Amino acid sequence: MSINNSVNTTPKLATPIDTVDRTFSIAPMLDWTDRHYRYFARLMSSKALLYTEMVTTGAILQGKGDYLAYNEQEHPVALQLGGSNVVDLAACAKLAAERGYDEVNLNVGCPSDRVQNGRFGACLMAEPALVAQCVDAMKQVTDIPITVKTRIGIDEQDSYLFLTDFIETVSAQGCSAFTIHARKAWLQGLSPKENREIPPLDYDRVYQLKRDYLHLNISINGGIKTLEESKLHLAQLDGVMVGREAYQNPYMLAQVDQQLCGLDTVVITRQQVIEQMLPYIEAHLAQGGRLNHITRHMIGLFQGLPGSRGWRRHLSENAHKPNADIRVVLKAAEFVDAEALANDECH
Repeated sequence: MSINNSVNTTPKLATPIDTVDRTFSIAPMLDWTDRHYRYFARLMSSKALLYTEMVTTGAILQGKGDYLAYNEQEHPVALQLGGSNVVDLAACAKLAAERGYDEVNLNVGCPSDRVQNGRFGACLMAEPALVAQCVDAMKQVTDIPITVKTRIGIDEQDSYLFLTDFIETVSAQGCSAFTIHARKAWLQGLSPKENREIPPLDYDRVYQLKRDYLHLNISINGGIKTLEESKLHLAQLDGVMVGREAYQNPYMLAQVDQQLCGLDTVVITRQQVIEQMLPYIEAHLAQGGRLNHITRHMIGLFQGLPGSRGWRRHLSENAHKPNADIRVVLKAAEFVDAEALANDECH
């Protein structure tokens, strides 16, 4: 298999809106869903829609790094933007389309204080007209889908009417796909981690949203841990977005194509995942990168198998060392029970 570890820097034809499959997606997660993780995830599922970490408009337009860099093998891949300045969002969406992203998603769900101070994230639920203007501005300069990820409510504004007013206002400006985190967010008093756990899940409210807005593409996010749970949600909705479980137990992705997307393809084994990651790792190291930049995303590959603790420990203790290379990965794999690998199956 030929591995290209270079990042996308050239324009390509934008993807029409009706070709983006949102049946299963992996949530944008800060410090987690970087391009190394996305490459790793793509080896296990060809159909999962991958999202970047949230990137602010300021970072893209004023930062010194290339915050739009990604690997061509990641497609389909969406850029998640954080911001509320209409002009800046339009400029970033245009750049994303030129770079070949398949979708741009506006973050209206993050509740952190830092995000609120920047006037974006979940606090924007209180300003649906502004979100609608942002969507319209981005759609004016791109041909790729502009979507929104949001909550079911914020603080005391958590009625179904509040949610539908937001959806109607934003969809009127051309946003036809929404991912709904089925919890409200408390903007004061809870940390981002607590906001992922303490507000109760309300899946029924998201189901009702789909019943009332059949013309919209509605995906659900929050607390989903298995493909079986995903199937239950997909009986009611257009898509499922999984976050932490897809990161901490990444091999769950190996049967997404077959169980959720109807593909009749062979399930990749964990051993094959490692084998296909090795050329990618070597290319990264040859460019001056560190081994742990990549292996930190692979820690959970053997979750549930005998020897998984040895795999995790060896990577954690050795991948960060100077001159660490693929031999660390190969040695770590030796800790995993050989019989378990021979009978590899999804967990």
